[in-house]
Amino acid sequence: MSSSIPRSAAVAAVVSAALAAGLLGGASASADDATTTATGSATGAAAPVRIHDIQGTTRVSPLVGKQVTGVTGVVTGVRTYGSRGFWIQDPKSDDNPATSEGIFVFTSSIPTVAVGDAVSVNGTVTEYVPGGLNSGNQSLTQISKPAITVLSKGNAVPAPVTIWAGSVPGAYTPEGDPAAGGSINGLTLRPDTYALDYYESLEGANVRIGTSRVVGATDPYSELWVTVKPFENDSVRGGTVYGSYDSQNTGRLQIQQLAPISQKPFPKANVGDWLAGTTEGPLDFNQFGGYTLVANTLGEHVDLGLEREVTERQHKNELAVATYNVENLDPSDPQDKFDALAKAVVENLASPDILALEEIQDDNGAKNDGTVTAGETLKKFTAAITAAGGPAYEWRSVDPQNNKDGGEPGGNIRQVFLFNPARVSFVDRPGGDATTATAVTGTKGDAHLTVSPGRIDPANTAWDNSRKPLAGEFVFRGRTVIVVANHFGSKGGDESLVSHHQPPNRSSEAKRLLQAQAVNAFVKDALALDKQADVVVLGDINDFEFSGTTQALTDGGALFPAIKSLPRGERYSYVYQGNSQVLDQILTSPGVHHFEYDSVHINAEFADQNSDHDPQVLRFRP
Repeated sequence: MSSSIPRSAAVAAVVSAALAAGLLGGASASADDATTTATGSATGAAAPVRIHDIQGTTRVSPLVGKQVTGVTGVVTGVRTYGSRGFWIQDPKSDDNPATSEGIFVFTSSIPTVAVGDAVSVNGTVTEYVPGGLNSGNQSLTQISKPAITVLSKGNAVPAPVTIWAGSVPGAYTPEGDPAAGGSINGLTLRPDTYALDYYESLEGANVRIGTSRVVGATDPYSELWVTVKPFENDSVRGGTVYGSYDSQNTGRLQIQQLAPISQKPFPKANVGDWLAGTTEGPLDFNQFGGYTLVANTLGEHVDLGLEREVTERQHKNELAVATYNVENLDPSDPQDKFDALAKAVVENLASPDILALEEIQDDNGAKNDGTVTAGETLKKFTAAITAAGGPAYEWRSVDPQNNKDGGEPGGNIRQVFLFNPARVSFVDRPGGDATTATAVTGTKGDAHLTVSPGRIDPANTAWDNSRKPLAGEFVFRGRTVIVVANHFGSKGGDESLVSHHQPPNRSSEAKRLLQAQAVNAFVKDALALDKQADVVVLGDINDFEFSGTTQALTDGGALFPAIKSLPRGERYSYVYQGNSQVLDQILTSPGVHHFEYDSVHINAEFADQNSDHDPQVLRFRP
């Protein structure tokens, strides 16, 4: 109980409020320091604060920072792990669709209440920002430092609000208020107009979804994503494609469960599977996905048997070039990881002639001792490929300077070319090292590299703490092919789609834009000598096919993003928060004619992954 009012008066107030709300029954519960049991009757108490008064009609409570007493509701969910606490809901709505009737009560310790308890809560209204203020995330309205009185037990839980395709608006979010730095926090919610406003109007409330398709596979944290809009930008394999900054896919919803995994295993679902029947529980907001249904009742997992794709094998006069992010591969990884990646190269990628790898770590991985060589990593990987029935690949790369290229400290990730010497030759030109730039040389109609392998413009500040592009010169059937392997700067620091800034701040784009401009300038140098030069730029671009980064790479018609040759429902290499999207790309110069492109979906849609990226393959005749 609050220490600012006498205990007898406080009990009288909550009992009166509970009687008015119809919450007080005859059951009792044991009490501890923060939870007591109310009995008796009282009259004449002032009107209490209701949950919808706390939630208000904007994202920030009008009572934030204030003490509230006698807030009553029925417990709809209890969380005993992570951010511990419970949700309560007022069974009597104010009929204002902008105000939620549910709220989270943060206890820090394991709550002692149970679903169906009618309670009265005293505490402080706070706005908790998952990820911290600098994350840009919206805040979660909650009651903190609570004193809890159990009024009765065994009550019916308020009926859930059904979230379905017809209830979620098609528009994602309003534009942020310029006077508030682009924030939507102060805008009155319009749940019938904007999806984010609709979900916010249900923050903390008991909600349900019916049978829904999985659009984001189960992750290591026992959560998955579904869509309540099965026809919203659907992919050919059951996902939801993110095709522009204005097409955020409003039907996506993250699903967790309240029961600890030790008590109830969470389903291992892939994209395209279904959660059949009812999934019901409070609507939470968290750092890793925003609005999340934390389920008391979880629908039944229906496995539709999604299969990993296999690309076509190249014809003898076709050059197959691929890119694959192998996610921090180093010799200390289990042999199973090497074997699984190798099997994918041989069976799913059909042993491409040139394979650009990203995230190859040095010979002792994250041990931060100055090691920069990666020969042991590559010996182990190429041996695994041969053991899987693949070719005896050779490799070329340039060792980075220690801890200068970003990634895991001590890991020294870099790009590497694997190539099949029975099919394609590598042109070695000495002189390339971590700080020496390669350039284009030659005569009209005949472009070559000054050093091969070599790095593009490594002194450019665009590459500070980031991977420098690796350029290599190859010969296939007498024709020179210049390949540039990239791993652009990550999206770290960008605000999420559910940021309170709308549109969200995408601060990482500035670095990738400069990186793209540097690579574009290099390609233009090659095309200036030979406008029909075969140049392939590929790798983990860390940006979308519609992004400013891709526009900068293609400036002046120097390159074409080959993934755009695919139907829209097939354009993705990565799945993030239920959005199937492009991060990995292969771009071609105008001289690369009549190619075939394949985004080979073997990882991103699956709960079991060898990497979180899907490899990309390009086949063409130089």
